[in-house]
Amino acid sequence: MFVLVNLKTYPCDPVEVAEAVRDVDRETEATLAVAPQAAHIERVAETGVETWAQHVDPIAHGSNTGGTLAETVADAGAVGTLINHSERRRRLADIDGAVRAADRADLETVVCANNPAQIGAAAALGPDRVAVEPPELIGTGTPVSTADPDIVAEAVSAAAGVDGEVSVLCGAGITDGEDVLAAADLGAEGVLLASGVAKADDPREALEALVEPL
Repeated sequence: MFVLVNLKTYPCDPVEVAEAVRDVDRETEATLAVAPQAAHIERVAETGVETWAQHVDPIAHGSNTGGTLAETVADAGAVGTLINHSERRRRLADIDGAVRAADRADLETVVCANNPAQIGAAAALGPDRVAVEPPELIGTGTPVSTADPDIVAEAVSAAAGVDGEVSVLCGAGITDGEDVLAAADLGAEGVLLASGVAKADDPREALEALVEPL
C-alpha cells in the first residue's frame, strides 16, 4: 500500500511530520510519503522521506510569475506531485499539461478526481496514479470507503477500463488502519490523507495506527 500524507497549509511542523513518516516507513512494508507546501519541500526532502509536491502548473521555464514549475520542485527534492486536488481544481487541458510537465521533470503523478467518471478521464491522461476523493468527505473523518464504498470500487473499474497500469488511491476521510484495509478490500492500492496525520497531536502515533493492520 502507498500512503501519501498531504500537509496542505496546516499549522504543523513539516520536518517533524516528515521525520515521523520516514521512521514509520522504515518499520512497515507499506510505502509512506509526504507532500509539504512548496516552500518546505527542500527541508522535508533533506530528512530522507519520500517527498511529493502538492501541485505543479502546466508551464515550462519562462515568464510565469507565481507559477509552480515541475523542474523546480524536482530540484528541491520532490519525486512526485499531486495534480488537481479538490482544493486546487483545474480544467482538463491544464491537468493534461501538468501531467506532461511532471513527466518532463521525471516526477511521479497522482491526479485527483471527485467520482468514477472523472477518474476514467484522469486515467486517460497517463498519470502514474489517480485518487478518488469526494470533496464533501474531505476533512470529515468519514472515509469514502465506508460512506460510499461503491465510489471506490467503481473508480477502480473506471481506471482499469482506461489504463490498467494506473493504480487508484482512496482519499477523503482516511483516519485509521481500518480505513486503509477497507480501501484495499475495494481494490485501492493506497490512500491519500491529510488531517488525520497533519493535525494529530502525535503524528508518529497516528501513522503507526494507520499502518499497523497492514
